[in-house]
Amino acid sequence: GSPEYFTLRGAEDPPSLGVRARGSARAPGAALPLPSRRYMGAVGSSRVMCDNVPGLVSRQRQLCRRHPEAMLSIGRGVAAWTAECQHQFRRHRWDCNALDLRIPVLGMGRESAFVHAISSAGVVFAITRACSQGELKSCSCDPKKKGSSKDSRGHFDWGGCSDNIDYGIKFATAFVDAKERKGKDARALMNLHNNRAGRKAVKRFLKQECKCHGVSGSCTLRTCWLAMADFRKTGDYLWKKYNGAIQVVMNQDGTGFTVANKKFKKPTKNDLVYFESSPDYCIRDRDVGSLGTAGRVCNQTSRGMDSCEVMCCGRGYDTSRVSRMTKCECKFHWCCAVRCQDCLEVVDVHTCKAPKSAAWIART
Repeated sequence: GSPEYFTLRGAEDPPSLGVRARGSARAPGAALPLPSRRYMGAVGSSRVMCDNVPGLVSRQRQLCRRHPEAMLSIGRGVAAWTAECQHQFRRHRWDCNALDLRIPVLGMGRESAFVHAISSAGVVFAITRACSQGELKSCSCDPKKKGSSKDSRGHFDWGGCSDNIDYGIKFATAFVDAKERKGKDARALMNLHNNRAGRKAVKRFLKQECKCHGVSGSCTLRTCWLAMADFRKTGDYLWKKYNGAIQVVMNQDGTGFTVANKKFKKPTKNDLVYFESSPDYCIRDRDVGSLGTAGRVCNQTSRGMDSCEVMCCGRGYDTSRVSRMTKCECKFHWCCAVRCQDCLEVVDVHTCKAPKSAAWIART
């Protein structure tokens, strides 16, 4: 059970989904390039298509053959969670961009915990959305949301299309967790726990939406359905869990884990867990999944993680003056438009200096 990583390609050819073990060109269960829509149509046989996706374990091949159209949905899920990961880490030394370059998150630190959680959540979100949009033969809207029900506002009828989150979770569990099921080691236990935390996060933000019916819009009758919230809510929630992630160690009989520091609470099913402290990500080092921070833009006035002192790891930074067009002197015109002028703005951009050590040059 190595840490998973995903890579982005064009919209026509969905991203890869896979894992890679440390130091191996293609470990068992390495890179899983998902098939393009064009390729799927050309092949015509799900067996041929799924047999040509490298790195799938037996259970994943079975799911691929049974639900070939779901592979395209998973590809969209990869795009969604990768973008969310990059958004959440945009001000940090490790910014999730290493995944785009097929540099996996190695080790068992907090970043790996977040990647497993957000990637599992992304698959749930994409499969559930595909069910609601009628893109998958195996599912549709939530069949349990029928008839009448009651909430704090009174009675209502289930209608519309409720997101079938339970199917999304079931499919994601079977597909994503398949690589870890055979492993009983620390990494497998950690990955399975964080995968589940990610799936639970999506369901946490399932919300009830209603439409009123009646004279002049009165709510004498209501039709309601359940809908997933924007994926950003899941990302924000998992980001908080990342910042509060709990370090664990294997228990004595090797069947689970316990907190490394007894002063901390036992992790719940919603918490993220990790075994190892993360590297500082200051220098480029593929062995730990680090691109380094040379050339990264930093904020000279910030005191946070994106400050030039923190981002550049004390190496200093270069400043260049850049001209860019911005909207200015915006005025509201009745009714109803805002018109702006284009103004040329000159700003200073600060970028981190590269390390001067021979060790860094050798690693790149």
